[in-house]
Amino acid sequence: MLPDPLPPQAFDVPCCPQPAAGAPRLTAALGELLREITVLDEYGERRAIFIPAERPLTVFVDKRELVTLMTLGASPELLVLGYLLNQRLVAGVAEVESITVDWEVGAAAVKTHAGIQDIESKTARRVVTTGCGQGTVFGDMMSQLGAVQLPARGTARISQRTLHALLEQMRQRNSIHRKAGSVHGCALFHGAELLMFVEDVGRHNAIDTIAGWMGLHSVAGADKTFYTTGRLTSEMVMKSAQMGVPIIVSRNGVTAMGHGLAEQLGMALFGRAANRHFLCYTGFDRFDSEPEPQRAAVRVVSG
Repeated sequence: MLPDPLPPQAFDVPCCPQPAAGAPRLTAALGELLREITVLDEYGERRAIFIPAERPLTVFVDKRELVTLMTLGASPELLVLGYLLNQRLVAGVAEVESITVDWEVGAAAVKTHAGIQDIESKTARRVVTTGCGQGTVFGDMMSQLGAVQLPARGTARISQRTLHALLEQMRQRNSIHRKAGSVHGCALFHGAELLMFVEDVGRHNAIDTIAGWMGLHSVAGADKTFYTTGRLTSEMVMKSAQMGVPIIVSRNGVTAMGHGLAEQLGMALFGRAANRHFLCYTGFDRFDSEPEPQRAAVRVVSG
């Protein structure tokens, strides 16, 4: 028999602030996170394992079909709310009256207070992204740069000691990825304090869920650090910037467009970050470096 199929929830919030005034009403439709299957291994033996339970979630806004998201379903209401915010379809959570998720029909019904103005034009241009499952963003990302406001370099910084503490917390987490693989994890930190952690089948879903949580609770991003296991592409950098978070840490690498966008916005990007190793790609002036001592070269003598 396998152990308990549910590891710590894919949606994990150590601190639980109260929802902001005027926040929408949300259901709590947690989906099945893992599914048990039988596999045949290299020794010819059958054994049971768990895999992530990916499922489609079709989003309707005021009864108009908007998009279908492929998701693990850890916190679908926050995913939908963050998606609307990061796509700039709503300016704030107060515009949304309610989000109702029903897994029996695989749908999320969003009800706004006054509708989304110019929704046809806002959703007319679609860009297929590098997101897992071929995600879609609406509109021209580069045209949104003028609306991004990030804190000054002197007020939003990270030290090497804090970075190490952050990475150590991520290394020790008992996650779905460790048990079943095939998911991405994202986290929001205040210094070395973990505020929220979420896993999903795509990194874009995970960052959107964090954006939804921040919006629901009026959590500002200026003094926060965003962590992801996924690569830092232009759209991941842009979403973090739209959330007001100026410092991003990734276990993976950085693309050229992600790098260029972060430089333009004055963000700090850390990639290849695991254990005590990392590369700071941009934003050196947001980083208080405490260099590790160089290891002495090992001389090999052949006998």
